[in-house]
Amino acid sequence: MRDPRQSLAETLRQIDSLLGDGRGRDEVLDVQQLSIDCGVPQGVVEMLLKGRRPPAEDIIDRIIRRIAHLRETRRRPDGSRHSYDEIASSFGATRASLSNLVNGRRSPRGPAQPAPEARRRPARSGGPLASTQAGVERFFFGEPNGWLSAEPESALNAALQPVLAGLRTTAGSDCQDSRAMALRTAASLPDDEWELVERFINTLVRQVREERGRHG
Repeated sequence: MRDPRQSLAETLRQIDSLLGDGRGRDEVLDVQQLSIDCGVPQGVVEMLLKGRRPPAEDIIDRIIRRIAHLRETRRRPDGSRHSYDEIASSFGATRASLSNLVNGRRSPRGPAQPAPEARRRPARSGGPLASTQAGVERFFFGEPNGWLSAEPESALNAALQPVLAGLRTTAGSDCQDSRAMALRTAASLPDDEWELVERFINTLVRQVREERGRHG
């Protein structure tokens, strides 16, 4: 499996290369929306975009924090939050079990600082937490997809893919527009000027073939 940091760095390199016209990432990346989409705090998103490592986070704290994040950011059409009872009953759990899970590890100071080994704890270690994670993801996304437990780098990388796809589409459209303009320009040339262009192209093709032949 590819390292999440390398994958994120590659996505950011591709975004930078597609911008390539003096624009910066801040003109196309909405940090607040990325935070909502990936469940990574906005400050951590900013760190990751700068190539810095995120702070360590216990995997259970991450899952619980993102469950609360989903309730805040993926609301009903009327703007109200989905209830614990509504979410829990969708996968055969009780309201109390889900509510206690989310609220039981919270404190006024936020999540406790994890030990170094806590961050490496498997995301799906079995038991009630694994079934709860799968159930919550199915409720909000239609299927279990690992969103609640994904490393910050992987989560942000996934949220960046629509941005990357949009830039590629725009770049492709610009390229097609340029080709179409070039064809229209060539078609409008007088015969004598077109003959000059044609001879130039033929000469260029011949020179390239000769160059390849010398290095073949």
